[in-house]
Amino acid sequence: MSNVRVRYAPSPTGAPHIGGFRTALFDWLFARHHGGAFVVRIEDTDQERYVPEAVPQLLEGLRWLGLDYDEGPDFGGPYAPYTQMERLPLYQSELQKLRETGWAYPCFCTKERLEALRAEQAVRKEPTGYDRHCRNLPPAERERRLAAGTPHVYRFAVPLTGETTWDDAVKGEISFQHALLDDFVLMKSTGLPASPFTIPVDDHAMTITHVLRGDEWVSTTPKHLLVLRALGYEPPTYAHLPLMTGPDGKKLSKRHGETAITEFQTKGYLPEAMINFLALLGWSPGNDQELFSREELIAQFDLSGITRHPAVFDLEKLNWMNGVYIRQLSSEEFAERALPFLQPKAPLSFQGRGWGRGERLVPETLDDATREYVRRAVALEQERVRTLAEIPEATGFFFREEPVYDEKAVRKWLSRSDTPPLLRAAAAALREVLPWDGPHLEAALRSLAEREGVNAAEIIHRVRAAVTGRTVGPGLFETLAVLGHDRVLRRLEAAAARKWDKFDFVEANR
Repeated sequence: MSNVRVRYAPSPTGAPHIGGFRTALFDWLFARHHGGAFVVRIEDTDQERYVPEAVPQLLEGLRWLGLDYDEGPDFGGPYAPYTQMERLPLYQSELQKLRETGWAYPCFCTKERLEALRAEQAVRKEPTGYDRHCRNLPPAERERRLAAGTPHVYRFAVPLTGETTWDDAVKGEISFQHALLDDFVLMKSTGLPASPFTIPVDDHAMTITHVLRGDEWVSTTPKHLLVLRALGYEPPTYAHLPLMTGPDGKKLSKRHGETAITEFQTKGYLPEAMINFLALLGWSPGNDQELFSREELIAQFDLSGITRHPAVFDLEKLNWMNGVYIRQLSSEEFAERALPFLQPKAPLSFQGRGWGRGERLVPETLDDATREYVRRAVALEQERVRTLAEIPEATGFFFREEPVYDEKAVRKWLSRSDTPPLLRAAAAALREVLPWDGPHLEAALRSLAEREGVNAAEIIHRVRAAVTGRTVGPGLFETLAVLGHDRVLRRLEAAAARKWDKFDFVEANR
């Protein structure tokens, strides 16, 4: 274990999936635990499905999670380049070795022939696969077609008997009968290599010692081993990670909610919470511990802790864990994390019953007083929110000129005939409060309730509805203290003057 080298090798064919980052995390933890190297390699030879913007998203996802890598496509390393499309000469060279030793042969079968073959096999209820037609071509005929420039691919000549076996570091001994394997494609007719060829070649060239990857790669592993052994290379240790599923037991997909790493970032999950959560999806420390610092994960992570049963992606557990991490932040750090959600780059307008995500509530440039106001305001919701994206909705009334009134607040409190005089009385009672802090504000409103002969809740609920626009929220007296003297009195007087009995909820919020 003194020279551990692992790689995260995503294919940029779409939005980076959270499952790939679970794999990247396990690679990173394993490398850091053993003092080894964590390598990032971009596998982009599937040019038909290649999505250029996926590469920066992949690298940004790693940076967001704090998974620093030792070698990669953006700054290189001793085995550069780290993008497969820049490594084509290597694949051509290794293919030539396989051709010379009889492990690779040209296949001239057309797409139409292969489709007809699969259709016939399906009718006969046989396993579909290549029938090795071109493997048996006479050498002279093979050379004639090559000389004529007949389109072709190169296939690997899988042994007709026997089996390929390996000792998987997670699943134990696994064997595949050669009779069940196709002569798989090594090089496409376009001249681009196929992944069953490039992956093992690159793993050897980059001296990868351990390959940690998802369970879906088990069936491809015998192909990789056949290529490596045909080239005379020592294979790495394989460790196949358990499948990630939704709560319904089916493979994690969009039907279970968002699965792209960018969505978790924009929805306000903390990277340290995501790291903790992902680490427990298929790995166990052997005890009931659920909350880990990064250092604790590195110290405890090992392949022996990887489980064999599927790992359930439980969004509710992630929300809970993210809330725990939010509450561990200092109020200053929490405010800094909240700011990008309060001052987004693309403001949206009012949408029906609430303000759309993206409303700019806080100026882009903050003076010290405004920054302190933001800190005090969001701190009141730190115990309640579970993601940073909930902050604009939870604290928006602190930053808008007027509240966005909740329908329940209007119907239950503000539209009642006895509300205006009570709000005016509250404004009068609060006008002279000094110092303007929670205890003195509470004393003033409770004294008012006694003078008016009403339960204090009757005053408190009306004041909350008038100054925040809602019926629930953080402690009212702390809220009033943060909102400040002038803003509170202005909102109380405006709410008292409005004709709530004729109030139309949607119209009033436009």
